[in-house]
Amino acid sequence: MKVMLRQNATGHLVAYVAKKDLEEEVVHQVDSDQGKIFTLANGWELAIPYLPEPLRLPQTIEAKRLS
Repeated sequence: MKVMLRQNATGHLVAYVAKKDLEEEVVHQVDSDQGKIFTLANGWELAIPYLPEPLRLPQTIEAKRLS
């Protein structure tokens, strides 16, 4: 699914999923063998395999929902 990453006014990372009309703050992120895994405030986990470093925002990327 396509996910847009951006920073909100307080400087926190936010993920927006247009197909679900969902915008949630990223509360946790870890590196794994699947790339970066972001945990959203609603409990969703998104795996992002090829996230360039340094992260330039806003950016639309392809992500896979794990849970």
